[in-house]
Amino acid sequence: MLGENFVYFFTVQGFFIGIIFGILKSFDAEGLITYTFLITIFFYLFSHIIIALYFQTLNARSYLFPRDKHEKELDMFVKEINKREKLIDSVCKMTDVAIKLNAQDIAGAKL
Repeated sequence: MLGENFVYFFTVQGFFIGIIFGILKSFDAEGLITYTFLITIFFYLFSHIIIALYFQTLNARSYLFPRDKHEKELDMFVKEINKREKLIDSVCKMTDVAIKLNAQDIAGAKL
């Protein structure tokens, strides 16, 4: 649906909702016109806000995404994470060996 048609459709809906609300809430013609006018204006302005946000998001999605650049960066991050995991694993193994040796030394010293 075109933006212009959406504004027309929403404004007409606001007009009829305004008439219904005006009939239910007002006791004179001035109140009916006031409610109808205010509610119609609200729907008109609200439809313009919605259309503005819709077109803004359409324009934001249409730019070119540098996929190759991001894939290279992500590959580099994965390599760095793998290197650090290997380093942490080797440090954990060395710590475990040191704890075992320390436990053996303490057990040997008690005997």
